[in-house]
Amino acid sequence: MITGLDHVQLAMPRGREDNARAFYAELLGMGEVPKPPVLAARGGCWFSSGAAVLHLGVEEPFAPALKAHPALLVDDLDGLAATLTAAGYSCVRADGEIPGVRRFHTQDPFGNRVEFQQV
Repeated sequence: MITGLDHVQLAMPRGREDNARAFYAELLGMGEVPKPPVLAARGGCWFSSGAAVLHLGVEEPFAPALKAHPALLVDDLDGLAATLTAAGYSCVRADGEIPGVRRFHTQDPFGNRVEFQQV
């Protein structure tokens, strides 16, 4: 029986950890979680905020996830959209498709699709 979700992993290109930190830590406000040393040697970054845990792992060759994506819950969807837009990220609204859920999608610095929801 499944009892929960530990984390979601997205791929990233090698050597772009600073871009991951700028997006996930600085813009989204997630805290970076230290990786165990044996895993840290592989590159990538881990982040968490509340119950959301996101791992970014190096994948070679790299291809962004254009359809598959994490959906992160936020408490200020409009504020986050403004922050991302000011930083040069496109926020694609998808209002009304899921009753009672306000949401939008953007792409992280690597082209991975990321959804944000406020219920």
